[in-house]
Amino acid sequence: MRKELWEWIKAIVIAVILAAIIRLFIFEVFLVEGSSMQPTLLNGERLIVNKFHFFLNEPVTGDVLVFNFSGDRDFIKRVIAVGGDEIQIKSGAVFLNGVLAVEDHILEPTSGNFGPVVVPENTVFVMGDNRNNSMDSRDSTVGFISREQIKGKAFLVFWPPWAARLIEG
Repeated sequence: MRKELWEWIKAIVIAVILAAIIRLFIFEVFLVEGSSMQPTLLNGERLIVNKFHFFLNEPVTGDVLVFNFSGDRDFIKRVIAVGGDEIQIKSGAVFLNGVLAVEDHILEPTSGNFGPVVVPENTVFVMGDNRNNSMDSRDSTVGFISREQIKGKAFLVFWPPWAARLIEG
């Protein structure tokens, strides 16, 4: 009886350690709160974020990522430009390095004007897909996102089950 109890304790401890390692370094679950990423992500959906992806890869335009905005608050946004790129918003359109960006994932044309600005190296410029209802890099409180702020790449919506899908980008 004692030997069997010891085996159960070892199995539980190993499972807890593995779960902690996976959550800390590989995958994490995030809850979408708000409408800033509509139509791509909806309020209340749960998604899996690959935390290991950016150890091997640099962020690229189109990636949907989770980053730490402040202390205990994370944001989910799309990378629009990376370090060295020039970004400008005018007349409802986004221009990347002087070329009109093709954005078939946005909810509506982008209101207001921004830039032109050059994205500093080792940072990214992010925006929500619901451009006119998104607190993103256009807002000075968010600004450019450093590599240290990035938690991972969003890649799978798993809840609710009928809406499960891979996230493009």
